[in-house]
Amino acid sequence: MNVDRLSVTMEPRLGAAVRKAAARAKISVSAWIAEAAAERVRSDLLGQALDRWEAEEGAFTADEMDRAAAALGRGPRRRRVRRA
Repeated sequence: MNVDRLSVTMEPRLGAAVRKAAARAKISVSAWIAEAAAERVRSDLLGQALDRWEAEEGAFTADEMDRAAAALGRGPRRRRVRRA
């Protein structure tokens, strides 16, 4: 397997929490951090895609957002003011 080695530093309490989370998941700290990083990248890419969609099609309605939240198993979303 080809890998990219990185050195990561973080606040000690966060490091301890990561170690505990990895242990609970029964995976290595490296695997846990890689999964967390992959999730963050996917989330960022999804956000960019949604921003492009809204720029082309207009802002999502409150009803569309509520239906999306329900489809994802999330509770009612909190309304937030978007800044231009």
